[in-house]
Amino acid sequence: MKGLVFDIRSFSVHDGPGIRTTVFLKGCPLQCHWCHNPESRLMETTTVSRTHKLGEACVELSENIGKLMSVEEVIGRVAADAPFFEESGGGLTISGGEPLMQAVFTKELLEEAQARGIATAVDTSGFASRESIEMVLPHTRLFLYDLKLADTARHLHYTGKPNALILDNLRWLSAHEATLIIRIPLVEGITDTEENLSGLRTILASLKGVIRIDLLPYHHTARHKYDRMSMYFPLEGMNAYDRNKAEHIKSTFLHLAPIVSVDG
Repeated sequence: MKGLVFDIRSFSVHDGPGIRTTVFLKGCPLQCHWCHNPESRLMETTTVSRTHKLGEACVELSENIGKLMSVEEVIGRVAADAPFFEESGGGLTISGGEPLMQAVFTKELLEEAQARGIATAVDTSGFASRESIEMVLPHTRLFLYDLKLADTARHLHYTGKPNALILDNLRWLSAHEATLIIRIPLVEGITDTEENLSGLRTILASLKGVIRIDLLPYHHTARHKYDRMSMYFPLEGMNAYDRNKAEHIKSTFLHLAPIVSVDG
């Protein structure tokens, strides 16, 4: 069994408890205006060019993003970090893109990690079939779950998809005793409006199993990726999110989870 992987990142501290190795899979059904991994969207290997300076000369280089890897190859990379997992309470997180677009591969990665005693987590947008979620749930109890916009029309406008499926899956996971870390992007004038934040708080108040809420202020460090891939950048000109404003918003979520953080 092989899956399409675009990155494997060791020593991650923002993708679940402890020190983790995060495996990023290609393919995403959403097109969020603030997406930090636009290279993850297509379920195929893509080629991008970049300019490399050698003294006074500029050399055009090409780079393939996305590689077919077997379960054994991926888990071999992950298992090399096992000593750090044991000391920190970390493990494997499968992210993307949307890892549940490759649900069978994700399930097999989780299953093999469990067999080796490695803790597991899935970072998901929630826009996936119930069958996919049911497939992976026996092999991880921890989900890092993105929650962006409460209103379905605004969700459709800013991500390309409505949110009914996402909310249904979130409630289903909560009812089936999953452990949830909720991740909310803070984007000026889009996700940080009082109407949206109030709607998100109402959704969260109805859930069980939420152990943490991470507020993720928008930043534009991924801007260069859009240039390299000749992609339109929807938030051109938007500044990085104000830290003080993020801290104030954090205070309005403190009653909804044992831990609420800015930046994750």
